[in-house]
Amino acid sequence: MKYKMISLFAGAGGFDLGFKGGFNFLDTFYENNPFDIVWANDINERACKTLKYNFPHTEVVCADIKSISLDNIPTVDVVVGGFPCQDFSLAGKRKGLNAQRGQLYLNMVNVVRAKKPKIFIAENVKGLLTWEKGLAIRTIIDDFEKIGYKIQYKLLNSADYGVPQLRERVIIVGVKNDIGKNFIFPNQTHYEYPITSQKAWVSIKEAIQDLENDDAHFLLPNSGYSKAKLYPGKQGNTTTKADKPAPTMRAEHHGNIEFHYCLPRRLSAREAARIQSFPDDFVFLQSTTDAYRQVGNAVAPVFAWHLARAIKEFLDDL
Repeated sequence: MKYKMISLFAGAGGFDLGFKGGFNFLDTFYENNPFDIVWANDINERACKTLKYNFPHTEVVCADIKSISLDNIPTVDVVVGGFPCQDFSLAGKRKGLNAQRGQLYLNMVNVVRAKKPKIFIAENVKGLLTWEKGLAIRTIIDDFEKIGYKIQYKLLNSADYGVPQLRERVIIVGVKNDIGKNFIFPNQTHYEYPITSQKAWVSIKEAIQDLENDDAHFLLPNSGYSKAKLYPGKQGNTTTKADKPAPTMRAEHHGNIEFHYCLPRRLSAREAARIQSFPDDFVFLQSTTDAYRQVGNAVAPVFAWHLARAIKEFLDDL
């Protein structure tokens, strides 16, 4: 059975690719999922160009979500959205709900209230849980509960699902009250310290070592990289460790993305995309700086795929 879905704050489409499925990453095929992404929105024009290029069958509306009439948004089974998170980030200024961007989740609340999906899923940074001693997450839960949804949330690490990156994110899931069933978060697939039969975290070297060869690397799209010098001690200015997952790819550090573990340069946009688990045929438009930013803002597709499988199982069982 197919389920209709809309994507809010879609960016380049990491969430969308995970829900769509049907892609290869590091010799693993992530099979198709039964989600028809009928409508997607973002305010960033360059991200929208990337979204339209990679999802030609999705209606992409490039506009401020606040300016879009709810009547023009389709009614669907699932709503997903990674509402802007920098204002809650531990690495940012932590303005949180006091900032205009920190209140954008309310637009997701309005869409969910109007379209009444069976389930919605939102993604945000770890700092959401600790801002003002938990005020942000409590407020967000309360606002969604008021419109008739039972809320569950959990802090998950993308590395635990086969993404070669340490990326902790809060996943908020809301189920319509009249469904009367709990959502079950996906089981962990990879471990920092695996025991027998368990898979280990994927290291950065495993993910990008074939790109150490420039001839192979520069045949791929988005192979450019920042020429910025190393500024030790500042965020985005570390040399990655070959045998570990990469640190979090951050959108705000597009000029100061981390250094390669063995080459005398910063990671390329393609390498950053690999670290985020995007397949090599996913193209980011337009410049290298744009690509860095879009990669850093995205939900890791492999991580999103596991969330999508859990939502598929939930919906199939209704």
